[in-house]
Amino acid sequence: MEPCSPILGGICHLNSSAASRRVHTKERIDMPRIPYKPIDIAQPKDIVDAIRLRRGGNLLNLDRMLLHSPAFAKGWNSLLLEVRTGLTLSPKLREIAMCVVAVLNGADYEFHHHAPELIKAGGTAAQVAALRHPELLNHDTALFDAVERAAIQLTIEMTRNMQVSNATFSAIRTALSNEQLVVELVGVVATYNMVSRFLVALEVEPE
Repeated sequence: MEPCSPILGGICHLNSSAASRRVHTKERIDMPRIPYKPIDIAQPKDIVDAIRLRRGGNLLNLDRMLLHSPAFAKGWNSLLLEVRTGLTLSPKLREIAMCVVAVLNGADYEFHHHAPELIKAGGTAAQVAALRHPELLNHDTALFDAVERAAIQLTIEMTRNMQVSNATFSAIRTALSNEQLVVELVGVVATYNMVSRFLVALEVEPE
């Protein structure tokens, strides 16, 4: 079983089945597969400054990995800025979807950063703990309302299968008030599948 993290008072990391997908045949060294760019990197100035502005001044390990490709880092920063700050979608629903993607893809870094954001958006520690097993939540009416359960199921199907069943899509269209919100939720799930796959492939570590 994964060790517990100090985050959120000792809530454990991702479930063991997700974590097991990250185990290699050789002994894993606790380092990224490509070295991070220096923490004090200053060039290209316009790109680094834009990332620091979005992050509140500090570069994360993810940013330092992305900066190996300035063009990629620039596009990533612009997309994630809009996803994090420009959508009409409920921040709580957005963070639930992000956490589910993180668990399903074994992206501990993603969960580490987004579990606290879910709490800030109105989630609870109990919800965060339950999201470590998202496929058990379809009927959990005690912790998640109908909109949240529909969003979780959509996220599971998009992440696991890519294909979304008609029943699941109908449920999320009924749960959300308009088509913009549906498109935004689908976009969030797709975006954070991209993020998690980048993190896991390069073994980017939580700070």
